[in-house]
Parts: sequence; structure tokens; C-alpha cells
Amino acid sequence: MSEKILVPVLGESITEATVSKWLKVEGDSVEADEPVVELETDKVNLEVPSPVTGVLTKINSKNGSVVEVGADLGSVSESESESKKIEEIKKIQPTVKIEENNSEEIDNKNQEVEIFDEMSEGEKPLVLTQEVQDKLAEADKKNDQTLSPAVRKIVTEKKIDISSVKGSGKGGRVLKGDLINLMGVNPPPSERKIKYGQEERIKMTRLRQTIAKRLKQAQDNAALLTTFNEVDMSNVMNMRKENQEDFQTRYGVKLGFMSFFVKASIVALKNFPAINAEIEGDTIVYKNYYNISFAVGTEKGLVVPVLKNADELSFADIEKNIKEISEKAKNGKLTIEDLQGGTFTISNGGVYGSMLSTPILNLPQSGVLGMHNIVDRPIVIDGEIKIRPIMYLALSYDHRIVDGKESVSFLKMIKENLEEPRRLFLDI
Repeated sequence: MSEKILVPVLGESITEATVSKWLKVEGDSVEADEPVVELETDKVNLEVPSPVTGVLTKINSKNGSVVEVGADLGSVSESESESKKIEEIKKIQPTVKIEENNSEEIDNKNQEVEIFDEMSEGEKPLVLTQEVQDKLAEADKKNDQTLSPAVRKIVTEKKIDISSVKGSGKGGRVLKGDLINLMGVNPPPSERKIKYGQEERIKMTRLRQTIAKRLKQAQDNAALLTTFNEVDMSNVMNMRKENQEDFQTRYGVKLGFMSFFVKASIVALKNFPAINAEIEGDTIVYKNYYNISFAVGTEKGLVVPVLKNADELSFADIEKNIKEISEKAKNGKLTIEDLQGGTFTISNGGVYGSMLSTPILNLPQSGVLGMHNIVDRPIVIDGEIKIRPIMYLALSYDHRIVDGKESVSFLKMIKENLEEPRRLFLDI
């Protein structure tokens, strides 16, 4: 008896997907609910499980093909006779002629076992005596002494493997000119060029196509404008340092920067509701709930999962939820629900070393906050120059419904709450 593997319901407004890759091949044994094929939609990747325990007997849709909801991807057979038949077919292998020069490679495994057995019977590995070690060290020292101070300095600074340099001096001694000559040697082609040629063409994934379309849509449809500020992160960093051990012991998760930024953003959003609103036709829809989207970079592209009802979460709950959702994103386990309903976005380019950026809106939202790297910079405090850990902040917003005064004041309020993080606990 065979059971069909069907394309499941993919979520609201999603009617088709691309077969990303089959995790099993025809003839493989599978367990019930074990993932057998991965589908890629405009928003997420999802794994389709086997409906029963048995053998994957047929694949109808190859990798890269587009399938609709309810389509027949393949079938799994519970039939014992059919399973045995496929197993027998898999055992039949073509005869391969082994060249003589490959025989040593083929027998490697056996040789390793034999060597291990011999050692285990009492033969001890070679151990160098102290006298031999001293002689080797003295020889290395003499070799090093054959280099002039100028050559030795270049070798050390540039981390040159001197054994690969042919010396032109007496007795093959490496001279400074030999090292300078290396600068005239053309470097080899890049590994990518060697592997893929002069150019490589790869079709964009559905996720990458969707990212491109949405970003361009935001630029075309919204009146984008960005305002900047800077924040002294000293107090946040000190608070994290002082409470990290207790926080982690009590809640089982590290106290990160994101919980502070989420809390500070919610305070500001409550005071400037237009930044938590969106446009529908000629209507402004003000959201009185705070679902904070946060950007996560994955191998397949940028995804923006949502932290639902963030205003009702504690610092510990925010950190736990962000960790859980981020892990799902990196493992390709996000669902459609994880990506829907955001009202404001935070993007942390600082984790990649970004100093400053102008983030693009995540439509239909009206605001996105850009975090950046933290760098020690000189600033003036009470007439004196001090060194402080400074982060540049950027707020991109839709100027159609958010005025300049609101945007600047919004970012200033985030700055004030981060520089005095006790406000976030006291709700002032």
C-alpha cells in the first residue's frame, strides 16, 4: 500500500512553492513524520514529512520544480514485498575496475586497523629523548641565525614561510632581495575562479527574489527618510556586566543588547504612535499592540521574524524568545506565523561590523531602527574629553505619515532610555 506525499497548506495567500531539495532518494527507508523533502516559499523553507513508515518508492517532482498546494510530490510504500524488491535493486552495483595506483588508497582503512592492532599489542610510539630534542632546537636556532636581522624582521612581520623561499645567497642563504622579489610574483587565481570559472550563474531562490521585490517595493511606494543619533552604551554595558551571572543563573539565558533596544523602542512607540502605524489606501491604521520584527541573517538570506506582544514581555522573556526564534531561523524551521504581524523592525548590522547604514522599511511598517557596532570614541562630557563606547543609531521612516519632528524625538527618546537604562525598569 502506498501513501502520497502532498504539498501541505503553506499559509495565507501562498499557493505554490519550489522543491528545494529531496532529503531522501528513491529506495530509502523512512519513518513516519521523518522529513523527506524541503520546499521553499516566498517567505520560509519548510520540510514535508513522510506520512507513514516505509520506503520512498517514487519521486514525482524534481529539485527546482514549482508545485502547487495539494500536488503529489511522491509516494511512500508500506508494502513489504515492494520494499524488499527496492532493497535488492539497490544492492546491485556495477563492477568497477580498480587501477593499481588506487589500490593503496582503497586499502587505507584496513591498513589503519592493522597499525592500530599492532600498537595495541604493546609497541610504543617513538619518543624523542631530551638530548635529541635539544639538538633539534639548536639546529632550528642556527637556521634562524643564518637570516640577517632585516630578513628576519620581514619574515616575522609578513608571516612568510621561509622554507618555501629559494635563497640566492651563499649556501642558499635567503637575502632581503629574495623576499622583495616575491612581491613581483603574480598571485594565483582565486579559488572561486578555479572552481567555477570566469563567471557563474545561479538562479535566485524564491526567498531572495521576494527580498529583492519587497525592498524595491518599499523604495518605490514609501517616502523614505533616515535620521541619525548616537548613544553612549556605557550604562547598558555596565548593567549587563554587573548582572550577567545572576541573570543567566536565574533565567537560563544571557542578558543581551536586544532586550534593551526592544524595551526602549516600545517606550518610544507608545509616545509616537505614528511610527507604529501603517497606511491602507487613504487611511492611517494605528496599531495599539507592539509586535517587534527583528532581522536575522541566514545562509539563504535575510528573514525578519516577529516578537509578538513584546510590550507584555519581561527582559528575560524577550531574550528567551529572541534566542528561540533566531535558532529556528538559522535552522530553517520558521513558520509563516513567525513572520507575520510585525509593527516595527529592529535591524542589528553591528554584529557584522557596520558603523552606519540607512535601513529600508519592512512594508507595510512605517519605521525601522538600525543598530550598529560599538566603538570607543572621544566625546566631550562636562567640558572634558572622555572615551566612551558609542553606537550610531539610524531610524528610517515613512515621511508620508511621520513628520521630521516626530522621528527625531522618537530616536532621541530611545537614546535617553539606553543611556539611563534604569528608566526601562522603572517605566519612566
